[in-house]
Amino acid sequence: MGAAKRAASEGPVFITDRGRPAFALLRIEEYYRLAGKREMSLLELMDSLPGTEGIEFEAPRADIQLKAAEFD
Repeated sequence: MGAAKRAASEGPVFITDRGRPAFALLRIEEYYRLAGKREMSLLELMDSLPGTEGIEFEAPRADIQLKAAEFD
């Protein structure tokens, strides 16, 4: 985990631009709480991005065959 992530796990990290606060880095759970939103799944998040309306995706079914290991 990077230093910024470690610091943000303790509370908001303020990033300044020319000595003035410009950005805040915080845990996603805190963002959702402050924004009054619920946590979204990755699929919901991707579907909410501008320009992604109407894009359909269906993942192909994985055909995985298991077999016993062979030892010589």
